Amino acid sequence: MTDVLTNEPPLLDWPKDGNSRVPYRAFADEDIHAAEQKRIFQGKTWQMLCLADEIPNPGDYKTTYAGETPVIVVRDENGNVNAFENRCVHKGALVCLKDHGNAKTLTCVYHNWVYGLKGELISAAFAKGVKGRGGMPDDFNVKNHRMRPLRTAERFGLVFGTFSENVMSLEEFIGPKILKRVERVLNRPLKILGYHTQILNNNWKLYVENVKDTYHAGLLHLFFATFRLNRLTSEGGVLVDPTGGNHVSYSKRRTIHANAEYDESKLRASRNDYRLADPSLLESFDEFGDGINVQILSVFPNFILQQVENSIAVRQILPKGLGRTELNWTVLGFKDDDEKTTKMRLKQANLIGPAGYISMEDGAVGNFVQRGIPGALEETSIIEMGGRDHISDNTRTTEASVRGFWAAYRSHMGL
Repeated sequence: MTDVLTNEPPLLDWPKDGNSRVPYRAFADEDIHAAEQKRIFQGKTWQMLCLADEIPNPGDYKTTYAGETPVIVVRDENGNVNAFENRCVHKGALVCLKDHGNAKTLTCVYHNWVYGLKGELISAAFAKGVKGRGGMPDDFNVKNHRMRPLRTAERFGLVFGTFSENVMSLEEFIGPKILKRVERVLNRPLKILGYHTQILNNNWKLYVENVKDTYHAGLLHLFFATFRLNRLTSEGGVLVDPTGGNHVSYSKRRTIHANAEYDESKLRASRNDYRLADPSLLESFDEFGDGINVQILSVFPNFILQQVENSIAVRQILPKGLGRTELNWTVLGFKDDDEKTTKMRLKQANLIGPAGYISMEDGAVGNFVQRGIPGALEETSIIEMGGRDHISDNTRTTEASVRGFWAAYRSHMGL
């Protein structure tokens, strides 16, 4: 058996059971991690880089990452959004050192090489030498050098980028089924309400699995189950696109009825003795007119759009080494929100983020897995809730979207 992308021995021997069995080695192997940077994050994928509102004016820039590759996103003098690798072509130093700013040109502090807002090299200090001595060779031409570009697409108030010249359009990559659900939420001009950043001590894929795992939501999250925001017994389901990589899970809070299954199971997450000191935290309104109070959406490999009640956020998952992940949250509202709605969104923002009443458990469980698997790297997980395929279903008692992720992952990785 050979790697379909290199004709060399495969990075990982995948079990014959397919996507319902995932080798633990996938989360703990440096060679696999290195290959992911090339085949996924620099491959045929689109990744969210920033919000358009973070770079509204000509010269505005923001630094971010595509996987572990540093990237600059900038709006040029014509209003177009450009993105390129944050790496000087001279010695490889970062060009932009700040998170954001505004500039007419971008200058590397190391040797004062200057770039334009399209990433093109404009000048190299003392390229002609000093007093007739030194300098670059006669055939050196700044026009032949630029920071490595990304293609960009601005949609839904978000900026996406890709290193690939051959990947399909962003809309095709997301697919019509999932695109409709993005548009359901991001349907008018956005307003940034705030940010969270947290470091997870686990491989990035463990967090992606968690996002796509609808089975755990009413079991792990005490707040969800106890205060009846999201239980597996409520109406809902999962949508998985044909590639498996993109998904939506959703549930309807007001379809939760008294049921014996939670009470009789004596689940840790279901407590009848807990009360909120401020019940107004749970006040909400049916913003999109369909009764859905929780929608979690992901686009392969690392973009998440989340609606929990009236709390809206996008998340960016960034690998920071084999067993470390940076998770960036941008909390959102809409520019036409009134003061009352904005206050409600900000209060409900306490549900999410590193210390969110709901999200805090997600920040912990990936590390539980990372710590649990070192002695079992030849073993596999069992992902069979709801079957072994990755098709859409009208239940959330399934791991279909997790299996979908692994189908897409294996396709990009050649496994």
